[in-house]
Amino acid sequence: MRTPQPQVRTLRGLLSALIATLASFAAVASLITAAAPAQADTTICEPFGTTTIQGRYVVQNNRWGSSATQCITSTDSGFRVTQADGSVPTNGAPKSYPSVFNGCHYTTCSPGTSLPARLNTVSSAPSSISYGFAGDAVYNASYDIWLDPTPRTDGVNQTEIMIWFNRVGPIQPIGSPVGTATVGGRTWEVWSGSNGSNDVLSFVAPSAISSWSFDVMDFVRATVARGLAENDWYLTSVQAGFEPWQNGAGLAVNSFSSTVQTGTGPGPDPDPGEPGEAEACEVSYGTNVWQNGFTADVTVTNTGTAPVDGWRLAFTLPSGQRITNAWNASVAPSAGAVTATGVAHNARIAPGGSLSFGFQGAHGGTFAEPDGFRLNDAACTTA
Repeated sequence: MRTPQPQVRTLRGLLSALIATLASFAAVASLITAAAPAQADTTICEPFGTTTIQGRYVVQNNRWGSSATQCITSTDSGFRVTQADGSVPTNGAPKSYPSVFNGCHYTTCSPGTSLPARLNTVSSAPSSISYGFAGDAVYNASYDIWLDPTPRTDGVNQTEIMIWFNRVGPIQPIGSPVGTATVGGRTWEVWSGSNGSNDVLSFVAPSAISSWSFDVMDFVRATVARGLAENDWYLTSVQAGFEPWQNGAGLAVNSFSSTVQTGTGPGPDPDPGEPGEAEACEVSYGTNVWQNGFTADVTVTNTGTAPVDGWRLAFTLPSGQRITNAWNASVAPSAGAVTATGVAHNARIAPGGSLSFGFQGAHGGTFAEPDGFRLNDAACTTA
């Protein structure tokens, strides 16, 4: 009865060795998996090639005015121009419009978009941008906003709104200057004309704007006020990128966001000159600044009568600023258009209540504060 014992011990030993071997293979596989590189950014050189980022925006190469090679590389939050050969005369059309968009453009629609949307059903269309400029190119950095009498998702729309954030070189918008206007709290040179297939209204910044958060509907209403669109027309796409005439490698959209709020619009015939109503909130932004560094203490007050659950505060850090750490909120990404969200203990702001969070960051050059804040995609006043 004792003789089987060595055999049992032998089988147990073999089983233990087998388990150890399998564990070793699992450990190696785990190391291989952990060491595998993240998915690479997508590079597009096809003239009209596209890709999707964040599961909600389309990045397009959109090289239509030149046969020279142009390549762009998408990133998690935008894109950069990696090759931009050739040049075209500066008194004519640009080479291309590499860009990122929400909506529909020439039969390509971004995933989950609410566009086209009828203008009198849109309460606000918040967007934010952070640009990276290149020093040896002739270009504009611009938004392209398209309006049409029908909810079309293909071809050319009837009215094009351009917002020039920056222009470098002897270039100008389509048409001729027709004065100035204050839109979104900024003063713009206004140009009006036609390119033969659609009307174009351009708002040109007198000096470069590298980042901004604003309501696209402010520009749409200004366009309606000038008779270039009607309130029962449709917003079909919101695009941001560059029009290069010469070179262009190094230009980048560091971050982009676009949201369209529908269903609670201002009615069938809103006053086109008035911006959308602000959210019942107020933001105080206090800073302590030193050479190459700063801290920001942000207080968000709910001045309304209903609680704000799952709050998100969006704002754009001026160029050269980067967040290194934050407290009492999660803030991401670290630069450009960022969003602060509540954590477990402060995810709700009660009516009449307020909460505070803060962050530390680095900066270069002249320090500036964000231009504005949006609480859950609606504008706040600032204290």
